[in-house]
Amino acid sequence: MTVETYLEDNYQAALEDLKAFCRLPSVSTDPAYADGIRAAAGFVAARLTRAGFSGVEVLETNGHPAVFGEIVTDPSLPTFLVYGHYDVQPPDPLEKWQTPPFEPTERNGRLYARGVSDDKGPLLIPILVAEAYLKTEGRLPVNLKVLIEGEEESGSPHFEGVLNAHRERLRCDLVLSADGAMWRSDRPSITVASRGMAALEVTVTGAAKDLHSGRHGGGAPNPIAALAALMASMHGPDGRVSVEGFWDGVKPADPQILAAIEQADIDAAAYYRDIGLAGEGPIETGRELLLRQWLEPTLEFNGITGGYQGQGTKTVIPATASVKMTCRLVAGQTPDGVIAAITRHINSHLPKGTTVEIHRHGPGSEADFVDPDLPALKISEEILGELMGATPLRVAMGATVPIGSAFRKHLGAPSIFFSFSTSDEDYHAPNEFFRLDNFRMGMKAWARLLKRLA
Repeated sequence: MTVETYLEDNYQAALEDLKAFCRLPSVSTDPAYADGIRAAAGFVAARLTRAGFSGVEVLETNGHPAVFGEIVTDPSLPTFLVYGHYDVQPPDPLEKWQTPPFEPTERNGRLYARGVSDDKGPLLIPILVAEAYLKTEGRLPVNLKVLIEGEEESGSPHFEGVLNAHRERLRCDLVLSADGAMWRSDRPSITVASRGMAALEVTVTGAAKDLHSGRHGGGAPNPIAALAALMASMHGPDGRVSVEGFWDGVKPADPQILAAIEQADIDAAAYYRDIGLAGEGPIETGRELLLRQWLEPTLEFNGITGGYQGQGTKTVIPATASVKMTCRLVAGQTPDGVIAAITRHINSHLPKGTTVEIHRHGPGSEADFVDPDLPALKISEEILGELMGATPLRVAMGATVPIGSAFRKHLGAPSIFFSFSTSDEDYHAPNEFFRLDNFRMGMKAWARLLKRLA
């Protein structure tokens, strides 16, 4: 029996494993889900052990643990490290889900659940493939290590500490990331660049307490108005970030990614219809849309709070107002530099009568890139072309997967993305799903990848 035949024969059991994994509410950012995090880490450790990995260990951190396992076939063979994450985004808003987020449900060839696409389905695939090799051939064609973290969805604050503490144990020739996503469901793609991240929260304070809006209105500073003015000052009329110093160090775009944008033939109007925008979108051409989403830095406001939020009205001038914001960074920018530029901007534009507190969330991460001449990149493209019937595009990712720069820094190893999620699967949103055809295809692809990488 071949590895691919074994995987197909055992597909239903693999699907049940995925459903069991997705039932565990492993939300990393909310302490209320601490039990779900522990359960998911335990699930990964148990599944690695059952697959035949040795040295399986839950690696504790000052936050959520990572899980490690390895199969050493022959020290003379190349060694690859598989990366993924078992934590998931919060399921809110719950009322928008058609079925409960932690009760996996099959509909129309898709499995719906929080985390099924990002990243439980994709990370389970290489574990299943390693097991299939051991069951059919008795050994893997390479040495394989697995490192699954539990904080990717909350900024990976302790991940570099894990890499540093276990540097020798994690040594490898190449990192294979099961995280990430193909850009489109109808065209194979390989992600060769992703944007970095910087996150912060800004709180503006006026008076020492809430004030009566009749008694004090017109005289006392209003933190909501002050915060709104600050936010409005951070972008120009074209929507680009206008904070002085924000763009410092930005490097020219990779010509191969520019070429992919030209080949992509994206319809901007169709994109806006697909995301449910009522009316015309702000960007007219698909080329400009992808330039903005792949190759330019951003500053987005993710949530704003201030004053009374209950039913009816309450006539107050609130004491404080705050906004959570995240920045996506491109090559040449650093989280420290971006945070410093925003801090200078806020302090220089702060309205009179208010004070500000700026809280940074985590260390952030720089943009990542893949060496275009990496042999493993060509191999992965060949496999995708065989299975999907088209030459893959090399594309950039607007999102952030901070592991690439971290692996280079601590292990000196390059990394490639080999994920079978697609960008339309509503991860981070209600009704997240994973195409089950991709689950099947992903197992075939990983089986071929390990053999050819040998």
